[in-house]
Amino acid sequence: MLAFTACEDDAKETALNTEKVEKKAPKPVNKEFGFILDDYEVVDGVIESGDSFGYLLDQHGVDRGKIYEISETVKDTFNPARITAGRKYMILKAKDSANTPQYFIYQNDRINYTVVGIGDSISASRKKKPVTVRKREVSGVVSSSLSEAVSEQGLSNLLVYELSDIYQWSIDFFKLQKGDQFKMIYSEKYIDDTIFAGIENVEAAVFKHGDRPFYAFEYEVDSITGQPSFYDEEAKALQSFFLKAPLNYSRISSRYTKRRFHPVQKRWKAHLGTDYAASRGTPIVSTADGTVIASSYTSGNGNYVKVRHNDKYTTQYLHMSKRNVRNGQRVKQGDVIGYVGSTGLATGPHVCYRFWVHGKQVDPYRQNLPTAKHIEPQHKEKYFAAIEGLKTALDEIPYKEI
Repeated sequence: MLAFTACEDDAKETALNTEKVEKKAPKPVNKEFGFILDDYEVVDGVIESGDSFGYLLDQHGVDRGKIYEISETVKDTFNPARITAGRKYMILKAKDSANTPQYFIYQNDRINYTVVGIGDSISASRKKKPVTVRKREVSGVVSSSLSEAVSEQGLSNLLVYELSDIYQWSIDFFKLQKGDQFKMIYSEKYIDDTIFAGIENVEAAVFKHGDRPFYAFEYEVDSITGQPSFYDEEAKALQSFFLKAPLNYSRISSRYTKRRFHPVQKRWKAHLGTDYAASRGTPIVSTADGTVIASSYTSGNGNYVKVRHNDKYTTQYLHMSKRNVRNGQRVKQGDVIGYVGSTGLATGPHVCYRFWVHGKQVDPYRQNLPTAKHIEPQHKEKYFAAIEGLKTALDEIPYKEI
């Protein structure tokens, strides 16, 4: 009996100690944008179409004279006229009898925000949420599409665009084969160490397409602009004079051919272009630098744009829903010149991409097109030293298999 009582007392003492520990556990601090939110009355909102800075403050008891004073004081740091519908905002109010507004916080994007002091002290300051950068090493294999290959690894679909952007001059993504493999070393951004906020940069990649590995290493050659480019293991530039396609990522619905049954005219004729099917409104880009020599409309072409790149090369883009350039305008490679549509002789939304060499229409996929400038011989030793460790790390990542 005594032994039983002693055990019962021990159990009670343990329970009391546990209760004491639980009571001492600190309450988590609700902190955001540098403020302890529990110290304020918090109003969360999303700016709607038609909302103005003045309207939002007026709804929370700030008089018009004070709103004008705030706007004039902070306009060099925060332009109240440029708040955008869809952006989040927060108003922090004092826990007094009037719930006096103290701060207006405008979220410029997921990372950047502006704190506007709207109480006794008026001020504005731009700030950033804490961002952590993590390096990752991944690999994947194509079974049906690149998007699916990325998704199967539980990776962000942003990697699809990173890969297509890096290899847009080297690999025809409309001809990917089952079994094509890729590996990447890249960095991701996280807000407050938990919320994924995008890709910081890709340091190195290799894409094995048709059993040929295409290496890519990020390297800064132009110290003036500070813009890095991608080069292969032999210090050759991946960038080409022409992009592989005028759309970022779509599918070829009809290739260049001397004989095709026209879906609208219902007769056999040559199709001297490449059709890229895509959703209506998809941006169409110029595949190289040049000058717009036609931005017009015909019953066959619909809305179209024609760009002369030099004395040798000219390209044309047909069936646009809307044109985005004018005659005589200079465009850079990748500039949006229009949007996918189905104007003219077209059965569905797509762009017909046409290519001329010395005034003759040709198949761009059969041309030996010029590439960008490679790394100069005197800089190669430095380049090879910079990529040596990256290439070793890349080669040590095992390829995924189907």
